[in-house]
Amino acid sequence: MKYLIVANWKMNMTLPELRNYVAAIKQAEIFKKRVVAIAPPFTLLFPLFHMLEGTDFKIAAQNMFFEEKGAFTGEVSPKHLLDAHVDYVIIGHSERRKIFSEDDITIAKKLKAAIKNNLKPIFCVGETLEERQSNKTFDVILSQVDVGLSLLNQNDIENVIFAYEPVWAIGTGLNATPEQAEEVHLAIKEFLQKKYFKSLAQSVKILYGGSVTPDNVSSLMSMPDINGALVGGASLKPESFLQIINFKELK
Repeated sequence: MKYLIVANWKMNMTLPELRNYVAAIKQAEIFKKRVVAIAPPFTLLFPLFHMLEGTDFKIAAQNMFFEEKGAFTGEVSPKHLLDAHVDYVIIGHSERRKIFSEDDITIAKKLKAAIKNNLKPIFCVGETLEERQSNKTFDVILSQVDVGLSLLNQNDIENVIFAYEPVWAIGTGLNATPEQAEEVHLAIKEFLQKKYFKSLAQSVKILYGGSVTPDNVSSLMSMPDINGALVGGASLKPESFLQIINFKELK
C-alpha cells in the first residue's frame, strides 16, 4: 500500500505564491512509493491543475457541499470539483466541525455525495484535549466514524480514506506520539472489521494529521496502521513539504 501524503493549505496562498511553490516542487527530486495530493483554496484549484499537469501530483479540495446544484449561496458542489479536475476532497475537518458547526449527519451527507460523484473522500475524525483527558477519545472517534458512514454501503466504504487528526494537535505544535496515533488507527480498523467485513480493515487507509513535520514524519509513518499524513502548516513551504514527502521509511 502506497503512503498518501496530503497538503492542506487551508486559507493560505495566493496565485503568485502558488507559481513560486509549484516551480520549487517541480524541480525537486520526485518521491517514490508515495501518492501526493495538494489541497489549495478553491480559487487555486484550476490554476494548480494546469501547473501540475503532466506530473504525478494529485489535486484535493478542502471541502464541498452535499448538493450538486441549487440555491446554496457561497457553496461549492461535487460537480464544481470535478470541473476543476479534483481527485480527493477533505470532509469533516475539525475546523469545519468547530468553526462552521458541521455535525456528523452533515458530514455523512457529504461523504455520500463525494462517493456518488467518484471523488475520493478523506474523512477526518478526532477528539479535543478535554475529551482525551476525560478518557473519551475512542467513544468520540468511533461515534464520528459510525455516524459518518451511516449513509454508505459496504462497497462505498471501501473508497473512503480516513484521517485521524487529534484536535489538540492541529496548529498547536503538539502532535500525538506515534504510539497514541497507532492505537487510534488500530481502533478504527477494528471497529470497521467488526461492523462491516474483515477484508475492509486490511485494505482501509488511515492518515495521521496534527502538526506533522519533517522531524516527526518518519517515526509516525513507522507505525503499522498509519498509512500517510494530512499535513497543515508544514506543507506551506515547499522545502519542508518535500522533506515530508521523501521521508525515510523506518518500517
